[in-house]
Amino acid sequence: MTVVPDRQGRLPLSGRPVVQRAIDRAAAARPIPGNRVALLQDGPAAYGAMLALIEGATRFIHFENYIIRDDATGWRFAEALAARARAGLPVRVLYDWLGSIATGGAYWRYLRQAGCEVRCFGTPSLFKPHRFIARDHRKLVVADGSHSVVGGLCIGDEWAGDPARAIPPWRDTAVLIEGPATHALDVAFARVWNRTGAPLPEDELVPDVPSMGEAAVRVVIGEPGKQRAYRVIEYLAAGCRRRLWIVDAYLVPPPRLFEVMALAERDGVDIRLLVPGASDVPMVRNLTRIGYRDILRAGLRIFEWNGAMIHAKTMVADGRWTRVGTSNINASSLIGNYELDVVIEDRELARAMEHQFRRDIARSAEVVRQPRRGPRALRRVMPSRLERLAGSAPAPKQRGRRELRARTVLAARQLVSGAFRSLAGSFVAVLGVLGLLFVGLPTVMSYVFGGICLWFALVLGLQAWRRRGML
Repeated sequence: MTVVPDRQGRLPLSGRPVVQRAIDRAAAARPIPGNRVALLQDGPAAYGAMLALIEGATRFIHFENYIIRDDATGWRFAEALAARARAGLPVRVLYDWLGSIATGGAYWRYLRQAGCEVRCFGTPSLFKPHRFIARDHRKLVVADGSHSVVGGLCIGDEWAGDPARAIPPWRDTAVLIEGPATHALDVAFARVWNRTGAPLPEDELVPDVPSMGEAAVRVVIGEPGKQRAYRVIEYLAAGCRRRLWIVDAYLVPPPRLFEVMALAERDGVDIRLLVPGASDVPMVRNLTRIGYRDILRAGLRIFEWNGAMIHAKTMVADGRWTRVGTSNINASSLIGNYELDVVIEDRELARAMEHQFRRDIARSAEVVRQPRRGPRALRRVMPSRLERLAGSAPAPKQRGRRELRARTVLAARQLVSGAFRSLAGSFVAVLGVLGLLFVGLPTVMSYVFGGICLWFALVLGLQAWRRRGML
């Protein structure tokens, strides 16, 4: 029976395998067929594709990024965007206040003077403090509603590198998508754009994009509290049969997701995690390392990248499913931010991703557990020692079913205890400082605490007043 897409280019749910329907519902998006996709590894390739889209656009450009720097790379993009705006094209630029906080005002003035419409997401507000929590962490370029680039790359010299000074680019991944799935990406852009001011003109959302290839693409639109990417990653981990290879820049997996991966490993799935050896956010890297023993006890394998910062957010499952996007595997990305991911069913793309993963772990060090030296009684109570094995990855260790069962039972409990240990010190320090301030400066602290309470009361009262007509 021939399956016919609907008017938006999506395949109907009926007739699809159960696992695929589960992923469709988890993502709140059905696969969109008819796309041509290309893998873009690292800044030079991805930036070249982005700039080609900008320069080749004939109708409009939508440009959204968490970090846009005013360095050489940032100005390269500014000049390209400004040139298209001067040529008469609508150019919309959306950036995040916190991510681009270091970018000077002269950069945004240059774009606006050239005719670009520039908006900032998440500007702090005294009467809307919740705005600061959710960030626009997306990285997207859309040209004419039919061509797009989405992935993990922000706009800055770190991703471009400097060959003249032997500075390599950050390791990152994006995909070029040509076809109907770009319309879904553009709709995601419009949702956030409309939250910052007047909505997009209707003629800048092109629903009828012709088929350009054979790949089916699900667009996972991440919004605060929706947890769509979280559910998709869970289903991919639960449904894969042979291998699940993950690259993540800021890995702090929630306990529920960790348990699903542990159960998949118990069933014989080869699960490998590639994370940075050196990070631009050392605190997150340290949180990741705190959980290493628990991850290794569950049978998963961990590799630390030996090169420049690895910033990619990708998964490849069973040589069939590929996830590329902006969501890191941590609570902030999966629950709190505006994110954008694509899940692509294309075996050629998945093979390219697996080939790249093998190349990456060949340049990484595997982290393994080693017993402590000393008396046997002491080794029983001391945590195992972690070592980094340089070179290519060793063959997987064959484990007995009893060991697998024991590791799985302990995995969730160990992860929770590790998270508690990592946070206990910070809570102790904060509570200790607050206690000393209240004891030493009771009058000052009472005024501060009272002012905070009045501020919260005012903010909540205004919110309730504004919403009174919605009930």
